[in-house]
Amino acid sequence: MNTETSHSRPLGAPVANWTAPATPTGEGLSGRYVELAQLSAEAHAALLYREFAGNDEVWDYMPNGPFSSAAQYHRWVRDHEGSSDPLFYAIRNLESGHWEGVASYLRIAPKSGSIEVGYISYAPALQRTRAATETMYLMMKWAFEAGYRRYEWKCNALNAPSRRAAQRLGFSFEGVFRQADVVKGRNRDTAWFAVIDSDWPALKEAFEAWLSPANFDENGQQQERLGDLTRLVRVAGDPTL
Repeated sequence: MNTETSHSRPLGAPVANWTAPATPTGEGLSGRYVELAQLSAEAHAALLYREFAGNDEVWDYMPNGPFSSAAQYHRWVRDHEGSSDPLFYAIRNLESGHWEGVASYLRIAPKSGSIEVGYISYAPALQRTRAATETMYLMMKWAFEAGYRRYEWKCNALNAPSRRAAQRLGFSFEGVFRQADVVKGRNRDTAWFAVIDSDWPALKEAFEAWLSPANFDENGQQQERLGDLTRLVRVAGDPTL
């Protein structure tokens, strides 16, 4: 039998020398503007709640929250601080000195080389800051340097700010899963985005150029927009934006 004709259907490209990467262990991550530490109820819950309090809109598209009291939020953190998937980080903005957000790795699949970033909860003080962007850079950097091939972002399809953020950060839009979930008693269509390892070298350069102090004036205003730097890397944009 002619093996060339008997295997004429297209197959995926070989993945040479593939070795499954390690799972994240919660090691600290730090940069110029931000510090990430594994989430701890004792160390972080009260400080984070102080930043979140009175800003219930933070939880509109999240599976958790809003929280009516510091004690309620403390219980949520205590119940999730030991989880390995999702693996939660608390985010300290080094410019303010305060713990102002939470993010996690989840859907961690070393066998396929895929990992997601999610449960991203930024208090208003952290939103639209260099620390917020550097958080995403550090988490993406860790994943690709650990050997992951695919880095995912998904969000409620109605969450336009999250969809814009994904594109700004260099994620490519991959489509919408309709009726993917029921969250807080409401339908959720889920928008999917991803970065793959071949995107990473150019995105790393874009992040580092944007995060450089030279990119900001004396008032902290950016000279170049990150979305402009990542535009050439990501695949065609989200048609809803």
